Amino acid sequence: MVMRRGDTESCHFQAPPPNSHSQARPGNAIKEAPPPNIYIFLYTMGRSRYHFLESQPHFLTCTVVNWIAIFSKPDLVEIVLNSLEFLQSQKRLALHSYVIMENHLHLIASAENLSKEIAAFKSFTARSIIDYLKENRAEFLLRQLKFYKQSHKISQEYQLWQEGSHPQAILNQQMFRQKLEYIHNNPVRRGYVDDPAHWRYSSYRNYVGIEGILAVDLIDV
Repeated sequence: MVMRRGDTESCHFQAPPPNSHSQARPGNAIKEAPPPNIYIFLYTMGRSRYHFLESQPHFLTCTVVNWIAIFSKPDLVEIVLNSLEFLQSQKRLALHSYVIMENHLHLIASAENLSKEIAAFKSFTARSIIDYLKENRAEFLLRQLKFYKQSHKISQEYQLWQEGSHPQAILNQQMFRQKLEYIHNNPVRRGYVDDPAHWRYSSYRNYVGIEGILAVDLIDV
């Protein structure tokens, strides 16, 4: 099932009632406040508001098993977007940058307990995506997720995500710029678009003052 805006459980993800449908995503808006361990200095630059974070964001990667192109289906991308938005709305995660490709995603994020929140994100999205595939009889994808499941995962029939998220602490502004450029140019390097602004599922537009599909907590670069 696809999680919808308005869910308010503070400790767990909450799925919507059956037969709900994707809604048009609002314009970009900076969240009211980052998680409680983040201290910011706020100022204005051009058309956007930027946060300078004294705490340490991390660069993370989540990859589908065997690089299966799960996210070629927009409904499944929507599950990921809604899940990230839920964590933001609950002040459990500050999202600074992202890109969603057909079989993996990259994030720059920070949180009081980032490993816990990413684990919750991966668990919820895996369960929701597999439920969606079952409901829509996507037998080919389900067979792949079953075939490539690691043998020690005996308590589950399918596996969506590869284990781990390869976190890298962002140690300085130079490193942040490098990771930001890497994230935003991923669709260009793959030959999908000529301009990163043309890739819908990315935070590039947020950083150039254009409305993005998902809000992010911008960091001055």
